[in-house]
Amino acid sequence: MAEPEPKAGDSIGSKGIKKDEFLRLIAESLHSLGYKNTIAYLKKESGITVSSSVVTEFTRLVLDGKWDESLNSLRKLSVLDESVVKSSSFVILEQKFLELLNAHKVHDALRTLREEISPLLIHQNRVHELSSFLLCSGDDLIKPKLKSEVILDLQKLIPPNVMVPQGRLLQLVEQALDLQQDSCLFHNSVSFDSLFSDHNCGRSQIPSETIQILQEHQDEVWFVQFSHNGKFLASCSKDKSTILWEINFDGRFVVKHRLLGHKAPVSCVSWSPKDDQILTCGVEEVVRCWDVLTGECVRVYDNTDLGMISCSWSPDGQRVFLGFNDKSIAMWDLHGNELDSWRGEKTLRISDLQITSDGNFIISICKENMILIFDHELGHESLIKEEYNVVSFSLSSDNRFLLVSLVNQEIHLWDTYGGLHLVAKYKGHKCSRFVVRACFGGVDQAFVASGSEDSRVCIWHRDTGELIETLGGHSGAVNCTSWNPVNPHMVASASDDRTIRIWGLKDLNPNHS
Repeated sequence: MAEPEPKAGDSIGSKGIKKDEFLRLIAESLHSLGYKNTIAYLKKESGITVSSSVVTEFTRLVLDGKWDESLNSLRKLSVLDESVVKSSSFVILEQKFLELLNAHKVHDALRTLREEISPLLIHQNRVHELSSFLLCSGDDLIKPKLKSEVILDLQKLIPPNVMVPQGRLLQLVEQALDLQQDSCLFHNSVSFDSLFSDHNCGRSQIPSETIQILQEHQDEVWFVQFSHNGKFLASCSKDKSTILWEINFDGRFVVKHRLLGHKAPVSCVSWSPKDDQILTCGVEEVVRCWDVLTGECVRVYDNTDLGMISCSWSPDGQRVFLGFNDKSIAMWDLHGNELDSWRGEKTLRISDLQITSDGNFIISICKENMILIFDHELGHESLIKEEYNVVSFSLSSDNRFLLVSLVNQEIHLWDTYGGLHLVAKYKGHKCSRFVVRACFGGVDQAFVASGSEDSRVCIWHRDTGELIETLGGHSGAVNCTSWNPVNPHMVASASDDRTIRIWGLKDLNPNHS
């Protein structure tokens, strides 16, 4: 015998969740998974229905693309106020208009616009936009939405107690998982959480164990950077060389190429977007471009009057940006021709140089305590002004955050969206005499790693600013860190002790050498 329908006041759990709403969400979820017989049993036993017969009929008509019948069914939902009916009618009629237009029934589309859409007297800007579509043809025609997308648009307008949102139970579960992950200080796992237990990564997910020591350089190692695909590592040194390392099948690094040719120490490198070429910059010397596959130098960017101090690629890989010791920045093509240049205080003698992924903005250290964000197309400039001198900076992969290392032994996190806002500070490392570089890393770049003049690597949680790990092992200042962009459990650090350390998870530690 069927159980009586849950009363509106019935609740379950410590939060007073309404039992009927909970059951309706379960039923909707079962429906989306295709368990129609199970829903029938649930309805019989509990007395609940996901939606009224009128809503069910309305949904079916929309999915069948029967727009006139859908409008008639919509008006039968007496619980809706007039504004909801109008907005929902607009969604339905807009879809009808676009389908008629794409079926080349221009006169019918015009009639729908004039006699059905316009009299609603809402969304006038959109109405004008729709009227302009009447002049389009061929590939310029605006395609109508999928019927399922129309349902989603309607669910945003119709109260959820009338029309249960599709996938709402799954959405609530995903929100719970996100909240648990966000509250996990050590979240750095790419594996899916089980629903049978609460999320908890633990400190073991942070790379903190030396798994390999690379010892091929003959002097201080100043810079290290993983390729975008995470398969290669480039290191450059005071010994005037750059070494390209490759991760082999067993996860260990082997020398792929030694890039020789600079007459000065190599201060930095920059991988091309496709990782098929790499730029190396000699200190106030030249920038060389190398083929990653062969290890051959394919281009030398030189200026007889000026020395180069920094380099970076455009996102399309067709241009390179170079910083000079006269504080200017120039853009060159792949054939060595200068395309444009920007004079004045655009960079410093010691500077990082990065280009945003849309190619519009150049970022550099323009004065001792200032970072320049320069729109080279429009000529607009924004400045980040710090109280202390800037040592280096790093740009997040989504272009939103700038990580700025300072000589006062702090690292500042700046949010560039909607202006420039200082949102976090990281403390605990040593940086007062040398160039020490920090980086973003981990899953969703949720961590910050930096070298330190006291031979350590420091790792902070990006959002909380909490120092969660300090890594010891180097015997000289750690100048640079790089977090593998593909493997969140791998970090590289470069040191004055002439070595590069590869850090991984403790339980994955082979005998390092």
